[in-house]
Amino acid sequence: MAVIAQFPGVPEAVDAARQAVDRLYRHRVLRRASPAVSAESSLRGARASAALEGVDVPLEALRKDEVHDPVVQGALRASAELGRLGATWRNAPRQVLARLHTVAAAGLTQDDLGRPRAGDDAPDPLGLGAAPSATETVIRMDGLFHLLGAPTKAPALVLAAVVHAELAVMRPFGTADGVVARAAERLTLVEYGLDPKSLVAVEVGHLDQPYAEALRAYLAGTPEGVSQWIQQCASAVTMGVRETTAICEAMQRG
Repeated sequence: MAVIAQFPGVPEAVDAARQAVDRLYRHRVLRRASPAVSAESSLRGARASAALEGVDVPLEALRKDEVHDPVVQGALRASAELGRLGATWRNAPRQVLARLHTVAAAGLTQDDLGRPRAGDDAPDPLGLGAAPSATETVIRMDGLFHLLGAPTKAPALVLAAVVHAELAVMRPFGTADGVVARAAERLTLVEYGLDPKSLVAVEVGHLDQPYAEALRAYLAGTPEGVSQWIQQCASAVTMGVRETTAICEAMQRG
């Protein structure tokens, strides 16, 4: 992780994202309305995550509870679940991912909720190519869990980017993997200290960029490809900060 954090372009991108988050946390509205801002950010993040799965719905329809699509409802449930899972993320990430999949995939499948896929086939909505085999996925998931539990000097954003990409490309469950991956990224940003109040609508930043293209670059496994993905995740944080700042400004205007 420390090596990845020093890939060309990564330190500068991570530093710019961290400075953006720091500026957001100084916004005067957060002195009195931090929970409300976090709730609105989570709603917008869930909408964006569902849109990345191909189901784009108006924000106002979500506020009025007019959308019953299972993908959207799963993204909303996963977003709502994050606040209850933070304390478990470092020590029992397998349990947390199982819970996230259970709530995200309910309504999409009734089989094996919370359990890794047993077969080698997995849907490929982003055109990433064949998923790793079930056996390889188990090995890579164990490596990911080790990363989450091991001490590291790498920035939280780098760890969150790797968590997100690994889950997105492995597709460990075979349903709702993208929603789970983006929820895990946000949870990592919160629990590893970049965004402890879960204010940044990072999913919105991903929606506004070439998401699948950057994941394909990560899949190439080259320093340039991995760097491209992490820089895009840093940009997603910066763009998510802009979204949350707009929320703060709207609340300030009343």
